[in-house]
Amino acid sequence: MPAPEIKICGLTTPAALDATIAARADYAGLVIFPPSPRHLALADAAALGARAAGRIKLVGLFVDAAESLIADVVAAASLDVIQLHGKEDPARVAAIRAAFGKPVWKAMAVSSAEDIARAETFAGAADLVLFDAKPPKGAALPGGLGLVFDWTLLAGYKGAVPWGLAGGLSPANVAEAVRGTKAPLVDVSSGVESAPGVKDETLIKQFCREARAV
Repeated sequence: MPAPEIKICGLTTPAALDATIAARADYAGLVIFPPSPRHLALADAAALGARAAGRIKLVGLFVDAAESLIADVVAAASLDVIQLHGKEDPARVAAIRAAFGKPVWKAMAVSSAEDIARAETFAGAADLVLFDAKPPKGAALPGGLGLVFDWTLLAGYKGAVPWGLAGGLSPANVAEAVRGTKAPLVDVSSGVESAPGVKDETLIKQFCREARAV
């Protein structure tokens, strides 16, 4: 099987971005969500966007954000992809895709086979669905919590929408995850950190190497 594409999410510093590019990841993710320890102010997102230009595709992660905020970040950071990680329904996803003319990824919180099946409702609206572990009730964040869901739910998955795998991935388990799910894309955030929001350049390199070692 071909090696998966790789997204390193929640980058906050030039050094972490440079390490992501050096490790030959395909996507760098910027989080625009104030409760997250990885949240970026507009000026910081713009600075990383300028540094990334022409070197890696940039994904902006939003949670039930106003279109005006998305517009500001798309313009400031020259985003390549918009990722929606809130309660956005297919109509909202389609509207954002139409408004910005950019690929839109929709994160899906997974704890059961029904959650996987729900991805089909985004056919024609999202360019990709990202299966992530469902956070516990009352959690302040919708992702980036280091939680893993049951990967066997994706065994033999053939959906109508391109997809990727997130949720608790790390250098220690990403090869196993790719072998078990055949994921065409893997997305990591907390699994390559030394502390919440602090990316570890060595772990980024190890993650990319292990993801391709299948």
